[in-house]
Amino acid sequence: MLEINNLSVEAGDKLVLKDIDLDIHEGEAHVLFGPNGAGKSSLLKAILGDPGVEVISGEIIFKGKNIKDMPMHERVKLGIGIDFQHPPRVPGVKLGELLELIGDRDKGKVKEMAVTLDLDDFLDRDVNVGFSGGESKRSEILQVYAQNPDFIMFDEPDSGVDVESVELIGKKINKMLDKEKKPSERKKSGLIITHLGYILNFMDVDRAHVLYDGIIACSGRPKEIRDQIIENGYQGCIECCQMERS
Repeated sequence: MLEINNLSVEAGDKLVLKDIDLDIHEGEAHVLFGPNGAGKSSLLKAILGDPGVEVISGEIIFKGKNIKDMPMHERVKLGIGIDFQHPPRVPGVKLGELLELIGDRDKGKVKEMAVTLDLDDFLDRDVNVGFSGGESKRSEILQVYAQNPDFIMFDEPDSGVDVESVELIGKKINKMLDKEKKPSERKKSGLIITHLGYILNFMDVDRAHVLYDGIIACSGRPKEIRDQIIENGYQGCIECCQMERS
């Protein structure tokens, strides 16, 4: 689904990603850990084609096509979606109207998802205007669900929301990524950014990576890496991975 080769990225004349390699196969969900400023969001922006970052070398292969120089809207048409860390407010546009404009999924299914996200009473409200943190996050999930992309990126979906919302969001991400289906039947793939990994208590992830100082310092089993980070911090986790490799 996604193949990243030797990717280096700058943001504001600063090198934030250095020779990143990452493969995510069809039906897989990967989680990316990392401290603040490690470059996690910059990686998502590079995959999406956000002009706020500049790819200076490497390849981004999506569904067999090198999309490195492709504009953002073309990447979205190919099947890339994103759940933003800080969802924008859109005064004057109703959430229900926006969902109809996105329109890649059956309206009945979108309505059903709105109900399960406790957002059915929000469809006549301006997008994210006056929403709490958890409501804005759930609104983003609903918008991405309506878009129905093949590859979905989630930028810290468990940040700034209460425990109940984290559980609800985690279960809905599982649904969006076909995790309720058999592995052979899964077609969706995803990349989830998280700082502490609490959301992993409520969703199924295949592989984890730690981004540290602009490089992927280690990879492995999601809950093992999360537990190492909680117990020893990021530096201790990386040292443990290096010891295991040696």
